[in-house]
Amino acid sequence: MPSSRTGRPPVQRASRRPAVSRPARENPVQRFYMRAKRAWDRPLTAYYLILGGSVLITVLGLVMVYSASQITALQLSLPGSYFFRKQALAALIGGALLFAASRMPVKLHRALAYPILAGAVFLMVLVQVPGIGMAVNGNQNWISLGGSFQIQPSEFGKLALVLWGADLIARKQDKKLLTQWKHMLVPLVPVAFMLLGLIMLGGDMGTAIILTAILFGLLWLAGAPTRLFAGVLSIAGLIGVVLIKTSPNRMARLACIGATEPKAGVADCWQAVHGIYALASGGLFGSGLGASVEKWGQLPEAHTDFIFAVTGEELGLSGTLSVLALFAALGYAGIRVAGRTEDPFVRYAAGGVTTWITAQAVINIGAVLGLLPIAGVPLPLFSYGGSALLPTMFAIGLLIAFARDEPAARAALATRQPRFGRKRAGGPGAERGPRRWNTMRRRATAARSSGER
Repeated sequence: MPSSRTGRPPVQRASRRPAVSRPARENPVQRFYMRAKRAWDRPLTAYYLILGGSVLITVLGLVMVYSASQITALQLSLPGSYFFRKQALAALIGGALLFAASRMPVKLHRALAYPILAGAVFLMVLVQVPGIGMAVNGNQNWISLGGSFQIQPSEFGKLALVLWGADLIARKQDKKLLTQWKHMLVPLVPVAFMLLGLIMLGGDMGTAIILTAILFGLLWLAGAPTRLFAGVLSIAGLIGVVLIKTSPNRMARLACIGATEPKAGVADCWQAVHGIYALASGGLFGSGLGASVEKWGQLPEAHTDFIFAVTGEELGLSGTLSVLALFAALGYAGIRVAGRTEDPFVRYAAGGVTTWITAQAVINIGAVLGLLPIAGVPLPLFSYGGSALLPTMFAIGLLIAFARDEPAARAALATRQPRFGRKRAGGPGAERGPRRWNTMRRRATAARSSGER
């Protein structure tokens, strides 16, 4: 080894290690976005959104019905919880209908289409029979069941049109008949117009608008040509204009769009203006649950059509945005179910139910905000009214059944269902092993041979 000038051995310098490139730090926002995207694309996302969203809307609706209806009940010399108890009973019955519909196979749903349509038409005809039908708020669309219980058959007409229309269009698609315009329209449009005529005999234009939206939703999903779609829309619009022009009450409601102060005359806009007052006084977090001022006789229909205004006053902007977010999630999940299925009936039925619920929510909330005329339709799953709640919860059960029926969702649900106490071979005296969850890991372990470790 050569020595240095000083006689000492040269100092060997340690070789430099190659620089290891550190991975770039991932942006927290991007990481959150990727995790949310993966969670959003899971097979059970639509199932959980529909089930969780509908339950949250219904529970929050029960709370707001109890808060908004107390003063109205006391003014009618009734107990303060009168309307809440009736709504809770309807929610329990609707929950049973939702569970039954979510467990029914698709074939049974299709088999129920014609009986539900026939029953709805029969009840809507009975409404017009003197002595059987009764008028509420000027609309002859109710049948008394005895005591304080009433039923509005036109609400069941929405469910009937969805099921029957979806079954009809699916059968015609299987036979490849939808390429002809007469098969696209007949008999779907004539039957829908028959239901609309029966509803309009009672003067309920709000429900007629929802039924028209369902009809257009089914035609859109069926792939109706633009000319055909525009033609039907023009005819419906012309009929709507005539019905509005010939009714002073409807013209007065149309004149109240954007009103901020009560007026003198027929179109006083009292309800619309006090709905705006309720929303404006709520602020960011509201005045507190039960602390609404407008429900003390100033705001008509505080627990039915204008319950969203009371929600804004008591829960504030945060409460109203929460309700909007729940309806948006429900609408997205319905569109996702309709878009991912290969079954034509499931696609049309899911699309029809989604159109029904979202259109009705938009019309109700738009009227409360002063952006649309007051149509007199309740907020789905939220407003008081058993006749509207029961068919809506059955329709939600349909969406849950369709979401569960997807192949990926079925496989995911099968891996999450536990099975307890499975007996081992060897007869009744054999020793039982510990109870285990039926997961993919446990099934893989059970599939190994006895000698494998």
